[in-house]
Amino acid sequence: MDQVYIPKIRNGMPAGSYVVIRPLNLELKKQAPILYNIKELEPVKIGLIEQIFSVIDSKTETENIIITGSFLEKGFNFNDIDVIIIAETQSRGIEKEIKEKTKIETHVIFFDNQLFIKALKTDPIYRLMLSKCISRKRLTPLPEKKLNYRYLDAQLIKSKSLILSFDYIDGKEKYKLTRNLMAIHLFVKNKTLSIDNIEKGIKKQLGIGIEDLKNNLTDNNFLRKYKTFYNGLEGEIIKNAGKQEKAD
Repeated sequence: MDQVYIPKIRNGMPAGSYVVIRPLNLELKKQAPILYNIKELEPVKIGLIEQIFSVIDSKTETENIIITGSFLEKGFNFNDIDVIIIAETQSRGIEKEIKEKTKIETHVIFFDNQLFIKALKTDPIYRLMLSKCISRKRLTPLPEKKLNYRYLDAQLIKSKSLILSFDYIDGKEKYKLTRNLMAIHLFVKNKTLSIDNIEKGIKKQLGIGIEDLKNNLTDNNFLRKYKTFYNGLEGEIIKNAGKQEKAD
């Protein structure tokens, strides 16, 4: 016969009381994915996200899992699924297992908590990612941003490839590079980073609609405006980088 030990000092159960001992069945309620700035999502995508969470949970302990990128846009015009995993240790083979389970390519980025906070402070693209995403657990508020102009200069160079390879890259790549350019601009100008603000900025500053850009309906007039805008932002960042280095 099993013995059950009850603490000698207890409230509401004096010595000699009769008690009933029975198993306590606790079923943990499955938490639904948390949506940020997403009005609706196709049920099949919710199913895929739950599969991705399940695969990751079976491989490693995580602080959070975040789904972001074009997968969250309406429709099925995406190439892969972007996944950010916040964990103390990296687990190999997760991308392969997710693909085997979902039949879709994934791009997995691992961060520990400290590195992720650092990325959110200094990198406008990661802040932009969280403006529209789905997470396993509730997100904490964004940390206060920190302008590291040398870092931003290095990130801006990525967008220069649109100028250098204008005739050879497709509309999706042009949109990606233009989005990077506009995100850095909004970050430097202390504007809110969101997909809507990015696309409004592209329309205002470069005179092209997003669908036209994605469909590669660009011309030399767009390229001229892009060069002017790029050079102006680059000059501002380099100037401030010099001031920042002198101050340090």
